Amino acid sequence: MALKVFKPITPGTRFYSVPTFEEITTDKPYKPLVVPLKKSGGRNNTGRITSRHRGGGHKRNYRIIDFKRNKIGIPATVLTIEYDPNRTARIALVKYNDGEIKYILCPDKLKVGDVIVASPDAEFKDGNALPLKKIPVGLFIHNIEMKPGKGGQLVRSAGNSAQLVANDDKFAQIKLPSGEIRMIPNICYATLGTVSNGDHFNISYGKAGRTRWFGVRPQTRGMAMNPVDHPMGGGEGTSKSGGGRLHPRSPWGKNAKGLKTRNPKKQSSKYIVRGRKGK
Repeated sequence: MALKVFKPITPGTRFYSVPTFEEITTDKPYKPLVVPLKKSGGRNNTGRITSRHRGGGHKRNYRIIDFKRNKIGIPATVLTIEYDPNRTARIALVKYNDGEIKYILCPDKLKVGDVIVASPDAEFKDGNALPLKKIPVGLFIHNIEMKPGKGGQLVRSAGNSAQLVANDDKFAQIKLPSGEIRMIPNICYATLGTVSNGDHFNISYGKAGRTRWFGVRPQTRGMAMNPVDHPMGGGEGTSKSGGGRLHPRSPWGKNAKGLKTRNPKKQSSKYIVRGRKGK
C-alpha cells in the first residue's frame, strides 16, 4: 500500500493524503455479510451524551467479520480484498471448500487466489491460524484470542503485530504492540503475520472537514472556557489552569496526565508479565 499526495491548489489539499487503494480488488461488498449500522452520536440508552465530540459522519454498513476462525482444517481461498469503513485494516472475502463464505481480517501481502487454513497442523505462512502452543517462538501474529473459542480480541488494527516470546505447558507469553508482555492460554488461536494497510498511520487528513466525515465533531480547549465550565478555564490571557500552575484536568476534575486508571486489584493483572511502561 502507498499514499497519494496532492498539489496544494487549495488550502484543503495542501496537506491532504489518501491511500492509493491499489490492493483493493472490488468496491462491491458481499451483501449476505452486510448489515445496517446505527449511530449513537455518543449518547447512551437514556439519551445523554456520554462520549463527547461524536456525531454526523458518512453513512456506513457493517461487514460481519469472522474473528473466530473456527472452521478447523477446512482450506479457504481468497476471493477479494476489500475496504472496510468500520476499521483501519483491509478485509478479505474467503470461500471455504465446503462452500461457506466469510470475511476475515486481511494480513499483509495476502493476495486473491491464496489458500489459507485454520488448523493445529497448518503451515507457518501469513494468514493461517494456529493455537499458540503450535506457533514457533519469535513469529509475528495478530487477531489473538484471550479466551479459547471467543475469537480474536488483540492486535486487530492496521499495520499491527505481536510477537510470541515464550511458550510453556499452559501459557504463551505475547509481546503486544504497546510493549506489554502478557500471558495467554496457549490453546487460544492466533493468525500468523501482520495486519494489512500498514501506511494507515501516515495518512494526513489535511482539513477539519475530513474528520467530520468520520463522525468526529470539534473539540473546545478547556483553557478557552470560563471557570464555571472547566477547571482550566478563566484567567487573564492564556493562563494555565485557571490562572495558576495547576495540573491539567478533565471537565470533571480528573487529572489528565499521569493518573492511573487501571484497578490494581483487577484479576487479570496476574497475567501481565511486564507492563507497557517496562515495569
